[in-house]
Amino acid sequence: MSVDILMPALSPTMEEGTLAKWLVKEGDSVASGDVIAEIETDKATMEVEAVDEGVVAKLIVAAGTEGVAVNAVIAVLAEEGEDPASVQAGGGGAPAPAPAPAAAAPVKAPVAAQAPVAAPATSGDRVVASPLARRLASQNGLDLSAIGGSGPNGRVVKRDIESAIASGGAKAAPRAAASARSSAAAGQPMPAGAGPDPRKIAAQLDMAYEEIPANNMRKTIARRLVEAKQTVPHFYLTVDIELDALLALRGQINKAVPEGVKISVNDMIILASAKALMDEPDTNASWAGDAVLKYASADVAVAVATENGLITPVIRDVQTKGLPEISAEMVDLATRAREGALKPHEYQGGTFTISNLGMFGIREFAAVINPPHGAILAVGKGEKRPVVRTTDKGDELAIATVMSVTLSCDHRVVDGAVGARWLNAFQQRLENPLSMLL
Repeated sequence: MSVDILMPALSPTMEEGTLAKWLVKEGDSVASGDVIAEIETDKATMEVEAVDEGVVAKLIVAAGTEGVAVNAVIAVLAEEGEDPASVQAGGGGAPAPAPAPAAAAPVKAPVAAQAPVAAPATSGDRVVASPLARRLASQNGLDLSAIGGSGPNGRVVKRDIESAIASGGAKAAPRAAASARSSAAAGQPMPAGAGPDPRKIAAQLDMAYEEIPANNMRKTIARRLVEAKQTVPHFYLTVDIELDALLALRGQINKAVPEGVKISVNDMIILASAKALMDEPDTNASWAGDAVLKYASADVAVAVATENGLITPVIRDVQTKGLPEISAEMVDLATRAREGALKPHEYQGGTFTISNLGMFGIREFAAVINPPHGAILAVGKGEKRPVVRTTDKGDELAIATVMSVTLSCDHRVVDGAVGARWLNAFQQRLENPLSMLL
């Protein structure tokens, strides 16, 4: 009996993904454990392994297809002794969910052998096309409305775009108003209550623009940030921290550590935050709907900017680790985050978040909480500022290196006094940095 290969759920929050690449082709033999495809999730690109052995009879979903639902059939294996040509999807026992609408079967015959090409199907002012076809048309500057659709009900699919590129048809619209108008027609309407639709405004005012389709990661970020701001009652606490003692200690540490190891200010901030979470454990918590979960360990998520958006890899049990270990782990996680190579367990969970924009020259900002965490710390740059110090001679003006940090708190979990105590503990750790090493 044939075996259906389903779109896997590679993380608890994954509902759909992009089938980025097939690493096998029809007719190939595969064994259990062989890597057969690459899937783009909302956070990273991951390899998918075969769980059965057999011959690849059909690739149901084409490489590059976006929006493939979890548990949709993406390929079919023929078992030993079975004729691959006779295999049909859904033959693996339990009924298989239908493939996502975006899925397009691979083209086996030349375009000329396909059914006659119909005029592109439209829905209102919108041309009906697969997501992959839209992306290819956008990348090649093609006008979808000028391309005939050979898919079901005149839907424009990948092979139509490839044919248009090969024939030189559907010439690229200028990057001016015509491009903007065609993009406006092709786009999805904005959700109700989300404000004016920028596509409609651009079309009405004849504004030129380039539309860049949002990838899975960007869509997830957008959804989670909206949910966080709408459902989490934020409040903000800001404090200024003097860094001169910390910078002096960092210099001494970097002279003593092995060659190739370099402790950053951010590494020391990560350790100080974990120590403060142990000092004030009420901040190391999450809201669970009907209870507050207080965590025993400080698992610190650190925001890392990538080409596709923000991701927060997690350093576990930070309170038990030394600065060299934190530094090495942070470098490794950040590098693989930018490469899209993190595993789900490396960016899921965590109990607290740090977002540092100091390296970009940002003096102060307030970050959006990363649910289910109860708080997130926004870190600004350290800079020379005038400070007033009280001495035996009275108040004196001095110059110090000062950094502003803002703690965003979920008021369901962290009350004002709790957040203030945590910030005070964090400040004391940084202004008396030897306390972090004890």
